Amino acid sequence: MHKDKDAALVNDVKNGDRRAMSKLVRHYQRPVFNAAYRILGNMDDAADATQTVFLKVFEHIADYDQNFKFFSWVYRIAVNESLNQVKKRHKQESLDDGQVSPWQGPAEALDTKRICKQVQDALMLLNDEYRTVVVLKHISGCSYQQISEILQLPEKTVKSRLYSARQLMKKTLLSDATSNGGN
Repeated sequence: MHKDKDAALVNDVKNGDRRAMSKLVRHYQRPVFNAAYRILGNMDDAADATQTVFLKVFEHIADYDQNFKFFSWVYRIAVNESLNQVKKRHKQESLDDGQVSPWQGPAEALDTKRICKQVQDALMLLNDEYRTVVVLKHISGCSYQQISEILQLPEKTVKSRLYSARQLMKKTLLSDATSNGGN
């Protein structure tokens, strides 16, 4: 969605237009859910977090500073809500890995499923700071600048955390491959 469109919709929401809020929710619901899902590792928790994010957006829309991108503001709320849920539960759950491409054969589907689980497990072993930058960069497709705005960190810090997170994930994945005999 274009920044001007977002600004117009936000102004409409501030003036009580519920259809404008529905448009914002429809546009940002999937990216917010995806970010929450990758941080939390559980579809139900991600759905709860997504719902809470949009309640908070609606409740605090008057506080939104239009000098910043709406996308960054919403993502900051999503990341914070997801991290709050992680802290509350203190227990990491694995992904529901029952989703496999219908175009793969059984062997390929099993390999894809296994690899996805290994990557998600490695992601869940990262601390919150590292996991968040990986999710924003590689799952949500945010630029370094966008991540910097969302997390309110200097770009250098974002790049440093991302580098460290990648190294830790690489070490974990290589260790898993070695311990499983390369399979």
